[in-house]
Amino acid sequence: MKLPIRPGYEPAEARQASDLPSGDRWQFEPKWDGFRCLAFKDGERIDLRSKSGKPLDRYFPEVVAALLALPLRAGVFDGELVIFDKDRSDFDQLLERIHPAQSRVQTLSREHPARFIVFDLLADSPDSDLFERPLAKRRARLEAVAKKFPKGGLIELSPATRDRAQAQRWLRTHGARDGVVAKLLDEPYRSGQRDSMVKIKRRRTADCVVGGFRYASSSKLVGSLLLGLYDRAGKLNHVGFMSGIRDAERRALTARLEKLIQPPGFTGNAPGGPSRWST
Repeated sequence: MKLPIRPGYEPAEARQASDLPSGDRWQFEPKWDGFRCLAFKDGERIDLRSKSGKPLDRYFPEVVAALLALPLRAGVFDGELVIFDKDRSDFDQLLERIHPAQSRVQTLSREHPARFIVFDLLADSPDSDLFERPLAKRRARLEAVAKKFPKGGLIELSPATRDRAQAQRWLRTHGARDGVVAKLLDEPYRSGQRDSMVKIKRRRTADCVVGGFRYASSSKLVGSLLLGLYDRAGKLNHVGFMSGIRDAERRALTARLEKLIQPPGFTGNAPGGPSRWST
């Protein structure tokens, strides 16, 4: 068998938007808080690839097994790898998977299995070319194939709607959803492009303390500010960073920050642990 597209194929991307688009040309889907993944099934071979094209199958053996068990000889799925803690996604558990020890990966796959939430179908046989068809037709084929997904299994069909009001409700709902993606129904799958999709992220704001800073790579100028929040016990916990610093401001800001260096810094959770920004 030979699939029409192979690992290394770039997924379609979405451009940022501040609000949901209007009109009857759009399909709305939840934006999941996980790892973007293209899954290739070619007989007994499974390839899971990240958005950047890196292989993921060794880190998610339970998803590989679920795809192998599908009654489908060949196929290419676009979706998101998500680990749930009750009804919320656990992004830190995904980061834990990217571990060099296979024994550790196997343990985590049993204790916290990932799910592959599928939102597009690019091929369902060795000679299909669904990626050239409009989204409306790809979605219909995906829904037909999704009837073969075992109920309660690790492969799920992502919901979709053409009802803008429903998409607005998804934006207001917390949990595993990180926002909404809007896709043009009459567009083909545009590999590596941002022409036919927009993403609207749910905005969450907080007033943070600047608890420290990092120097830029191979530089003695500030690269990012380390952000913290105080808890009820009065401890300052690291919660993220801010790196939108203009080059013209870095030298003066570095001098100002260096004068402020003194203990105790972060007294709770410190920078350097697993986070959605670490690799």
